[in-house]
Amino acid sequence: MADRINEGYTITDSIQVGETEFVFGKRDGKIPMYVTWACKGGDNYYWGHYFSDLLEAKKDLLVRANEELEYQIERRARAAEKQPQEPDKECER
Repeated sequence: MADRINEGYTITDSIQVGETEFVFGKRDGKIPMYVTWACKGGDNYYWGHYFSDLLEAKKDLLVRANEELEYQIERRARAAEKQPQEPDKECER
């Protein structure tokens, strides 16, 4: 599998949450050295957060993915609340 590269950053880590992938990129010799992006379709990178500190960049990757995960969980719960409840079969007698 070929390396994924965007704006000179090599993508080394990713977390898929629903339709959105959150990626971590690194480039040598230039500052900022690290970036996280949201990504759709494997090549549509957007909302870049740039860092000089490795741990801060890794933390940002996890925070962004977690925020999307929480949003998806909440969205699913709201959708479930809107669904009509099926009557309990034992109560139908």
